[in-house]
Amino acid sequence: VQLQASGGGFMQAGGSLRLSCVASGYTFSNSALGWFRQAPGKEREFVAAINWSGGFKKYADSVKGRFIISRDNAKNTLYLEMNNLKPEDTAVYYCAAGHYSAYSTKAHEYVYWGQGTLVTVSS
Repeated sequence: VQLQASGGGFMQAGGSLRLSCVASGYTFSNSALGWFRQAPGKEREFVAAINWSGGFKKYADSVKGRFIISRDNAKNTLYLEMNNLKPEDTAVYYCAAGHYSAYSTKAHEYVYWGQGTLVTVSS
């Protein structure tokens, strides 16, 4: 099983980025997926999650209204559209996949993790 995250980079505050996470060797369409992030010196935190069908989504309060999580099961791909970026969004972003169809905000309930993609937002 592999999760390959991409799309990170450097952006000025107020800009937008779109992260992607492609899964292989995994029954992608049956499982909930999530995005987490870890800033320097901080613990990994929940960002957004989506259930197996894409019909239910959950966001951290810090990104609600700015980030959009989505998935394309036909392409085995998870997305995170990040708008109105802020310096505090600077972190390594990780995609994750679990065995359950319902989403979770808890990192320990996810089984597979991508390698992370760095997002840096300047003020």
